[in-house]
Amino acid sequence: MTHWQNGRIATDLRPRLIDAVFYALCAAFAAVTALTSTLLPHRAWGAIAWIGYAAGAALVLLGARRLVVWLLFAATALLPLLVESIQRASGRADRAQEEVLVVEHMGDRLLHTGTPYLSPAAIASLPPEERLLGYAPYQPGMAIFGLPRAAFGQAWWTDARVWFFAATLFCLVYSLRLLNARTHRLTQAVAVLPLCTLTLATGGDDLPVLALCVLALALASRDRFVAAGVAVGLAGALKLFALPVALVLLVLALPPLARALRFAAFAFGIPLAALGPALIVDADAFIENAIRFPSGHGLVTSPAQSPLPGHLIATAFPAGRTIALALLLLAGAVIAYRLYRRPPRTAAAAALFTAAGLTAAIMLTPTTRFGYLLYPAAFLAYWWDQRQRPSDGHVDEPRQV
Repeated sequence: MTHWQNGRIATDLRPRLIDAVFYALCAAFAAVTALTSTLLPHRAWGAIAWIGYAAGAALVLLGARRLVVWLLFAATALLPLLVESIQRASGRADRAQEEVLVVEHMGDRLLHTGTPYLSPAAIASLPPEERLLGYAPYQPGMAIFGLPRAAFGQAWWTDARVWFFAATLFCLVYSLRLLNARTHRLTQAVAVLPLCTLTLATGGDDLPVLALCVLALALASRDRFVAAGVAVGLAGALKLFALPVALVLLVLALPPLARALRFAAFAFGIPLAALGPALIVDADAFIENAIRFPSGHGLVTSPAQSPLPGHLIATAFPAGRTIALALLLLAGAVIAYRLYRRPPRTAAAAALFTAAGLTAAIMLTPTTRFGYLLYPAAFLAYWWDQRQRPSDGHVDEPRQV
């Protein structure tokens, strides 16, 4: 079949050209990262990933778009992850971001003290240059990914990133099976987008949270709200980024009230249950790590200070922090009003609400990171893929292919 008809590119070639351009841009990003990044784990990722992206840009023109996505996931996320974890196990201290060490320290503390957090006094007793790594600004469940290192010692397979990857892959594959069709952009967003592959290979703690949230949306699309509650509840036990997803899905579950209550029991009960032991052992340690430090009131300053609007406003004006927080509250109120007036009726609509809310939060929070944009990017991709599906009530019915 010719690819040119009446001077226009045939429909079957156009999506592949779009993918090829996207992968070429990803290759350029990875190459620039390899040459210019000040973070050595990022440079190591870029040196490997740009080759995979460049090969993907060529391969996708030959067809098999879905196969190319998974090949790229292996070449730009799994391969760099394995290389860096093996090198780290062999003694390279510059082959993991700080959050990997933090999560592994959480696992070690949980195993030996019953809580993944150091108390304020214990953090203050550390040398000044070590206090930042003494903080663990996550929910207690994140410590699970550090347990293999704590229990079995230093090896490539006990690296927390390996377990981040395994959890992410399981949730992603399960989600795609539930969605059945029209998932290309979602798969690209989680498995190919450099925001995700770079994060998974060098740090990785956000990807299991994101993948569990995507799984919760997919389960909700099949009217499986109890299972969706379990998925987003597990995500909330890892990071608070899952809570906006849980709140929007709670609105989606209504009516009936009984279904919403069953969803809420797991979506909010699991994070509370995970929090219980840490509060019993040392409540002040949890407050110092998970509340004071992220909000800028810890013994050291959080490094999450990307030059996004909230941070720029907070640093540019005398009352900048108050202004940024006021704008954040205003954005939250607008989104809450929209939820009340026009609640989502499909999981795709819920994903769009969540993307809007998280984008506002990431942009306006005084202490934030550019990498957090992987969350709204994935939720927008979910909405894009699923937005035209027919629905019955709250259920996004899978389209037959």
